[in-house]
Amino acid sequence: MPSFDITSEADMVALKNAIDVAQRQITNRYDFKGTSANVELNEKDNLITLFGDSDFQLDQIKDILFPALEKKEPDSSKRLDLQDVQKVSGNKVKQEMKIRDGIDSDLAKRLVKLIKDSGLKVQASIQGDTVRVNGAKRDMLQDAIAHVKKSVTDFPLKFGNFRD
Repeated sequence: MPSFDITSEADMVALKNAIDVAQRQITNRYDFKGTSANVELNEKDNLITLFGDSDFQLDQIKDILFPALEKKEPDSSKRLDLQDVQKVSGNKVKQEMKIRDGIDSDLAKRLVKLIKDSGLKVQASIQGDTVRVNGAKRDMLQDAIAHVKKSVTDFPLKFGNFRD
């Protein structure tokens, strides 16, 4: 019985590379000289931290970081969960962005419901942080992939492990 898996895993190498590119651009910009503008990646906690002197400077750092992320991995900025801006010592600020990795249970339930409501003759089941879709024919599975791609645009999904 043909099947495929819906997953969502962050490419940490591409994220690290994009953050390095953004960090180099920040250090080379004249308006950031002598400021606390910085971007850090904590791979262990899946966390990106932005440091700056003001909210305006954080926005400028994001304007550098997000295109670099999108260039390395499409839709990767949708994966980030932005936290509130925090005041640090003096007038400095920082903002943390959590990297969401894998499909959480709410999104998995939404995907299963979406596939069941589509009327296609396929079955979807949640298996950990992936959603497995089974069907009688490959054409039905390809229609299911197209339907999910069209419907879910707020989170990057990957379709793989296609078996016949």
